[in-house]
Amino acid sequence: MTDLMAGAARQMHFLSQRQRVVAQNIANSETPGFKAQDVTAPDFADVLGSAGTTRITAPRVAATAGMVALGARTGVNPGVVTDPDTFETKPDGNTVTLEDQLLKMGQIQADFAAVTNIYRKQQALLQTALGKHGG
Repeated sequence: MTDLMAGAARQMHFLSQRQRVVAQNIANSETPGFKAQDVTAPDFADVLGSAGTTRITAPRVAATAGMVALGARTGVNPGVVTDPDTFETKPDGNTVTLEDQLLKMGQIQADFAAVTNIYRKQQALLQTALGKHGG
């Protein structure tokens, strides 16, 4: 599998996970105290590392005992974080705004279509290189 195709596969996996989380946000839009979540984007340093270049590490924040005592959760669902782009909290403590979630769902759909087109183009290029003409 080429690096481009592997990258497209990673991006599709990220987008499907993000779509699942946004769908959960929408489903819990009326649940008191529910905090909107999102998925952290793939780390570009991982892509560079898999290509054999120098590994760059991003700083990581580790939860201390004090943070856990205040309610920080660790290791619950890796990659899923509280949505940093929430701008309002309802009186019941819910931070899901349906308009924001639907905009994210539309962006996910557009990104998935773009990655799918890249994947298809790469497949067609490989078939041409192998002398097989698609119909």
